[in-house]
Amino acid sequence: MFGIGMPELIIILIIILVIFGAGKLPEIGSGIGKGIKNFKKATHEAKSEIEEPKEDEGEKKDKA
Repeated sequence: MFGIGMPELIIILIIILVIFGAGKLPEIGSGIGKGIKNFKKATHEAKSEIEEPKEDEGEKKDKA
């Protein structure tokens, strides 16, 4: 995983805890979670919009 081991991850988490404090971590985690959820939703919607015209073309060919 990008050459980062467990000791490096622990050091990064400690630095984040020191910078933001324990009170802000849930808010930061919640914000990141919402961002990831919105990103996945947007990519799924874009993918479905791309696939819909292909399905419509198939139906038109069947009717002809």
